Order: sequence, then structure tokens, then C-alpha cells
Amino acid sequence: MKATERTDTLAAPAARVGPLGVVLRAVGAKTVPPELHLRSGRCTVGAQRGSDLVLDSPAVSRQHLEVELVPEGVRLTDLGSRNGTFYLGQRIERAVLAPGSRVRVGDVELVFEVQRGELIDVPAFDRSEYRGLVGESAAMRRLFGSLSRLEGSLLSVLLEGESGVGKELVARAIHAGSSRAAKPFVALNCGALPRELFASELFGHVRGAFTGAADKRLGAFEQADGGTILLDEISELPLEMQPALLRVLEQHELKAVGADRTRQIDVRVLAASNRPLDLEAAAGRFREDLYYRLAVVKLRVPPLRERTDDIPALAAALAMASGASLPPHVIEALKARRYPGNVRELRNVVNAYQALGELPPESETRPSLLDSVLSDSIDADRPYAEQKDELLQRFTRAYLSAVLHATSGNQTQAAARAGLSRTYLSELMAKLGLTRR
Repeated sequence: MKATERTDTLAAPAARVGPLGVVLRAVGAKTVPPELHLRSGRCTVGAQRGSDLVLDSPAVSRQHLEVELVPEGVRLTDLGSRNGTFYLGQRIERAVLAPGSRVRVGDVELVFEVQRGELIDVPAFDRSEYRGLVGESAAMRRLFGSLSRLEGSLLSVLLEGESGVGKELVARAIHAGSSRAAKPFVALNCGALPRELFASELFGHVRGAFTGAADKRLGAFEQADGGTILLDEISELPLEMQPALLRVLEQHELKAVGADRTRQIDVRVLAASNRPLDLEAAAGRFREDLYYRLAVVKLRVPPLRERTDDIPALAAALAMASGASLPPHVIEALKARRYPGNVRELRNVVNAYQALGELPPESETRPSLLDSVLSDSIDADRPYAEQKDELLQRFTRAYLSAVLHATSGNQTQAAARAGLSRTYLSELMAKLGLTRR
């Protein structure tokens, strides 16, 4: 079929769940067709009539580039072109790029984007459970449908939703439904890290890299190599750390703190935020280029108030986890409550009922003592990041002191209670000047 006669869509077999389709557009040259929708297989780009995407430019070779759809996005193969194919200023012969990337073909810029509607027009899931997630509401079944469609892809996903809605559980379901399910899943909470430990926690460090670095430590990315990493509360990532993360995402390599060489890394990145990250980027609090690299696919996890139909099934599943069941009158009482803390609050209420035999009273709307103390501690004339780090350090000191006291100074038991690694607990203790006593 000649280029001028072909349709702008290469169709995928309907029965197969494959990678998400992409759209190829050119900047700086006329093309036939104006844009190419690639849903499966591969296509060719060049100046030669008969290419799937014909570029009208003398700087483009007759057969310049081959584009193949893969789970990570697109695989580009330069076909021995005269003027080359360039990505991030470097000439490439073969590379796998995520949607959102741009390459230069001769003097033409090619843009790759996720096919619009790939996750919008997906039908609702036909069951009320998806890989450990429970939901009978229309909102959750739509989300399950999108997650099911994602199973053929390994693209970066940004999960947005209020605190307590279960974004980490959704991330685990995405991992479980991917081809990397047998590989590690590592979750890192960016909101719980002291500012000076971000680089070490993300990328690791070598022995002697800084005071207290007595041994080599693998960072979260190396721990997740071959698998999936979740960067929770990604909006809390300091601006000065964001270029380093972007380099890892773009170049698939990292350098540990204190190391003299980089190493290749193969990790699928999921991110989660309880604040709209696009608004954070627009306000200058988050790098726009990093936002677009993380939000190749963006999914919203609905709050519990938008899916009250799910409360009976969720409550029953939470109770069943401890081998118990809830009487019908308790289920009805749970349906009547408000849940500003979302599913996390529902879980706490169910746990309290199982421990006490009665439902705890609903939280009052008046500010708590902690809210009042925080309000008194905030200085509007000081920068946000500076005060956040100071308050976080004071909380960390108080929390670790309490855990160490409860375990009589046993650091192994304290680390297990806190959900931290033994090494990280020791680093925090050294930083804060805490002893076993």
C-alpha cells in the first residue's frame, strides 16, 4: 500500500492485551499522514514514498528510522541514515524510549505520545476484585479496567488521590499484573526522608561516602533492579534532587553517593502523590520535565466518599484478614460514617471494633491538639522546606525514642516495629544522636 493511500492507524489484534498505542507527530516538516497511530508491530519513517510516515525534508534519509511498539514504549532503530537520529543531543543507533520523548531525525523533530483514549475508553472491569483490590462501585470498576489494560505495558504511571485511598495497593496491583511480577517491588516514601538522606536512599552509597557510612548500601533503585519502584509522596522530593532522578529515568543509569562510576539500571517507575502534581509543576515546586516523564500514564484513585458502595465489601475483607466477620448492624453503621481518612480510616475503625467490641466514636471536626500545636509552631516568614525538615526531624527523634524505649534498646526489634531496615535505623540514630538507652 502506498503511503498516500494507507490509513493513519496500524491496528492491533483485538484479543491480545498489548502495549499501549502511541502517536507519532513531526515538528518542522510536512508528513503523510499528518500523524501516525501505532497500535502494534512496527513502522518505518523516512523520505521515501511508501514509508509508513513520510517526512518531507531533504535532511531525512529515504529509509531513516524504524519504530517498534514495546511494553516500555517504543524501540527506535536507525536504518543507517545519512544525518542520523538524535536523542538528548546524542546520536543513537538503537534505543527504547518512553512516550513523551522527542528525537531529531535529520532536521525534523519526532514526538511520541500515548494514544489518546487508550485508558479513557476502556470498558469497566466485569468483576469486583482485581489483584487484591476490592471495589463494586462504578468508579473502582473503571479503575480496574484501566489497570487491566495496562498489563501489556511497562510505562511510568502517576497515581493521584487523597491520603489513605490505597495508592500503594494500586501500585502493587500494577506490578503484579506486569511482566515483572516475579521481580522486586520496592516502595519509598519521599515524605518520610530527611533531606540529607534522599540521595543515599534513592541511589545508595559506597563505604566512606560520608560520616557514618561504615558500609556500602544499596539504594532503592538498585534494590528494585529488574522490577518496580514506587516513589510515594513524590511531590515531597526536593527540587535539588529532581535533576538526578530525571537522569536516571532518561538514561537508565545511576551513580551511588561517593562512587566514581555509573551503573546501568532497569526499573519501572511508579509515582504517587496526594497533591495534583501538574499544579505543583505549574507553581514551580516541581520540575515540569520530570512531571511529564513520570506522568506518561496518570490514574486517579477515588476517595471513599465517591464509592460508598464499596464499604461493605471493604470492611468484610479487612475483618476477614484477621479471621473474623462483622455483624450486619456493624456494616450498616460503617456505611453511615464519614471517612476523611479514606480506606486507611475504615481499616482503623474495623480494627478498633475487633479489639473493643464496639465502634469508636467518629472523629470530631474541631482541630486536634496536634493541629493546634502545629499551627502555633509555623512561622509564615520562614521557607516551607526549612520548617518541614525541622518538624520532621523532631518527629523522627520522638518516634525513634519511643520505639527504642518500647523494645528496651533492641535495634533489630525497633527496626521491625518501625518498618525500617536495621541499617537505616542505625543511620537515623547516628544522625540524631540517639543511643540504645
